[in-house]
Amino acid sequence: MLVRLLRAYLRPHTRPIAAIVALQFIQTLATLYLPALNADIIDNGVVKGDTDYILRVGGVMLAVTLLQMVCAIGAVYFSARTAMALGRDVRAAVFDRVQSFSARELGHFGAPSLITRTTNDVQQVQTLCLMTFTLMVTVPIMCVGGIVMALNQDVPLSALLLVIVPVLGVIVTLVVRRLRLAFRGVQKSVDRVNRVLREQIAGIRVIRAFVRDAYERERFAGANTELMDVSLRAGRLMSLLFPLVLLVVNVSSVAVVWFGGQRIDDGGMQIGALTAFLSYLMQILTAVMMGTFMLMMIPRAEVCAERIQEVLSTESSVVPPAHPIAPPASLDQPGELELRGVEFRYPGAEEPVLRDISLTARPGRTTALIGSTGSGKSTLIGLVPRLFDATGGSVLIDGQDVRDLDPEQAGSRVGLVPQKPYLFSGTVASNLRYGNPDATDEQLWHALEVAQAREFVAALDGGLDAPIAQGGGNVSGGQRQRLAIARALVRAPRIYLFDDSFSALDYATDARLRAALAREVADATVIIVAQRVATIRDADQIVVLDEGRVVGTGTHTELMASNETYREIVLSQLTEQEAA
Repeated sequence: MLVRLLRAYLRPHTRPIAAIVALQFIQTLATLYLPALNADIIDNGVVKGDTDYILRVGGVMLAVTLLQMVCAIGAVYFSARTAMALGRDVRAAVFDRVQSFSARELGHFGAPSLITRTTNDVQQVQTLCLMTFTLMVTVPIMCVGGIVMALNQDVPLSALLLVIVPVLGVIVTLVVRRLRLAFRGVQKSVDRVNRVLREQIAGIRVIRAFVRDAYERERFAGANTELMDVSLRAGRLMSLLFPLVLLVVNVSSVAVVWFGGQRIDDGGMQIGALTAFLSYLMQILTAVMMGTFMLMMIPRAEVCAERIQEVLSTESSVVPPAHPIAPPASLDQPGELELRGVEFRYPGAEEPVLRDISLTARPGRTTALIGSTGSGKSTLIGLVPRLFDATGGSVLIDGQDVRDLDPEQAGSRVGLVPQKPYLFSGTVASNLRYGNPDATDEQLWHALEVAQAREFVAALDGGLDAPIAQGGGNVSGGQRQRLAIARALVRAPRIYLFDDSFSALDYATDARLRAALAREVADATVIIVAQRVATIRDADQIVVLDEGRVVGTGTHTELMASNETYREIVLSQLTEQEAA
C-alpha cells in the first residue's frame, strides 16, 4: 500500500526527484572521497613532513567539502518541497473522496477516523517521504561506496564487514517486524482518543446537565492510557534498537583497531590507511543506522498508508451519472417531485428502512411527512438531494431520475434545511450566502425577515457581519434553525425540504414563520417533516409513515376520519376538542 501510494502521488514530481538523487549521489561521493584524501595527507604529507603536499591536498579537501555542502543544501531544499507537495496532494485527494461519500460511507468510517487519516496519517507518510529523500537515497550509495573504498584501503581487514553487516541486518529485521504491529495499535488508539474527545466536546451540555463529568474524565483517561501503553510498547522497541546498533558499532571499531594495529605492525598497511578504514567503517555503520532509523518509520507509515488507501479506494454509494443530463428548463411548473416504489436498506440490515414508498409532491402545494420516531421520515428526505441513493425504486424530479441528472444543476433545485442545522464559522452573511454567493444584502435581509430572524440579527453587533462560531455555537437552537431556513430561502430552489426544521421554535414564532413562508414559496414544491401536528395540519397533503411504509395520505380532516395511526398521533398531542 505504501509503495502504491507513493508511486501514484510522486509521479508528477519526477524532475525534482531526479535532482535529489543526483545531488545526493554527488554529495555521497564527496563524503566518501574525503577519508581517502585524509589518508593520503597522513601517509604522504605528515609522515614525510611535506608541507606543500599537505596544503595542496588540504585545498582539494576544502573544495570537496564545499561541493558536498552545496549539494546537501540543494538536496534538502528539493526534498522538502517534494515531500510537502506529496502531503498536500494526498490530503486533497482524501478530502475530495470524503466529500463524495454519502451518509453511508461517512457512518462506516466515522468522523474521528477520517480526521485522523486526513491529518496524522498523511503527516506520517509525508515525514517518511522527506526522510527518504534526505537519508535513504544516501544510505545505499554510502554502504556500497564505503565497502568499495574500505576494500581499496585493505582487503583482509575488510573481512570484518562480512560479520558486522549481517549482524546489524538481523537485529534491525527482528525489531522492525514487531514495530509494525505496535504502530498499528498506536493509530487505532489515536482514532479512539479523537472519537472520545469529539463526543465530549460536542456533547458538553449533555454531560453537564447529567453531571457526568467524572464518568467522561474516566472514559477519556481510559482512551488516553491505552494510547500511552501502546506508544510505550512501540517506544521501548525503538529505544532498544539504537543501543543494539551502537553496541555493534563500538565493538566493530575496537575490532578494526585491534586487527588493524596488527596489520600495521606486520607492515601490511599504513597508519593513514587504518585511519581511512575506520572512517569508512563509521560511514558504513552510520549509513546502516540511518537506514535503521528509516526502517523504524516505515512500519508506522505503512499502516497509515493502508488507512489512507482504504479511504481512497472506497467508492461512494452515490455514483454520479456517466452521462448526466440537465433538468428540464422550460416547464410550466418545474420542481415536481415523485417517488415510485422507493426502498432503502442500510448495508447488512435485515429489514429495509423504507418499503414501497410512492408519493407525488407538486409545485404550489405543501406535502407534510409525519410518523413515529424511526418511521423513516428523515431517510426519505435524504434521498432527494442524494445524501444516499434508494436501493430500490426511483426518485424523480420533473419526471427524471435524480441519479441521471447533472448533480450540480439538480442540487441547485433543492434546498434542504436539515434536522440538525449546521452553521459554519464566519459571519451571518457568509452562512446565508452559502447557497448563493451572489446574493445581495437586500436579499439576505428579506430571507431573514421571512425566517423571522431579522430582529435578532439586526440586534447583533455587526448585523450581517456578526461572527458565527463553528457549528453556530454562539447562537441558540431556535436562532440556528431560523438562519438555516433563511439560508435555504436565499438559494431560491424549486423544491424545499424542511426536516423537522421548526422544532426549536415557540408556537407563536412557528405560526408567523409558516405564514410568511407560505407566501414566499407559494410557487415551489414544499415538503415538511414534523413531529408537531400544529406545524403541518394545514398542509395540502399529509403523508403518514409507519415502520417505513406509507399508511395514509390526505388532508388533516380526511386522515382524522379515516386513518388510525394519524389519529393516534394527533390525540397524543392535542385534546379531542382541538383535534376536531
